Amino acid sequence: MRRLAVFNSVTLDGYFTGRDGDLSWAHAGSDDPEFREFTAENAGGGGTLLFGRKTYDMMASWWPTPAAARSDPKVAEGMNRMPKVVFSRSLEHASWDNTTVMRGDLAREVRDLKDGSGEGLVILGSGSIIGQLARAGLIDEYQLMVTPVVLGEGRTMFEGVDKTIGFRLTESRSFRNGRVFLRYEASS
Repeated sequence: MRRLAVFNSVTLDGYFTGRDGDLSWAHAGSDDPEFREFTAENAGGGGTLLFGRKTYDMMASWWPTPAAARSDPKVAEGMNRMPKVVFSRSLEHASWDNTTVMRGDLAREVRDLKDGSGEGLVILGSGSIIGQLARAGLIDEYQLMVTPVVLGEGRTMFEGVDKTIGFRLTESRSFRNGRVFLRYEASS
């Protein structure tokens, strides 16, 4: 069975995006060489990327561009190479290479993906699907890059979660730019 992980940057006050979708805070401090190496290694892994439509639109407008290839060549290569799934009821066609659009029941589609063969599945961004899949107990691992900033308001990844979900810390790593990587497994 394939494992499903989430990877997101979050603020100290727990938001993965600002009130108006602002993500500029998530890019501050990217000049730390150790952090950039970690990011490149993480993006170069295998598996399938899962997105909601809004995150897909944002990623598809950046990673296939020449500017992305110049700015962050290793990450751009990984993002463009990896298979991608976008969950959307409104998107008719995916313009980004290696992308499949799924319109069915989210939990059922993800269960089917997890039951399939191959490397793991990773959700980037996509708070609306994270909340739904967390409620369904389908997320195995949460990878959080905590960024030392407070927004005061924004969106949490766990919107709509109406039950307590426990976690077990399996890894932590700090960077000179003040960020801290935390890896949690969902407790049963």
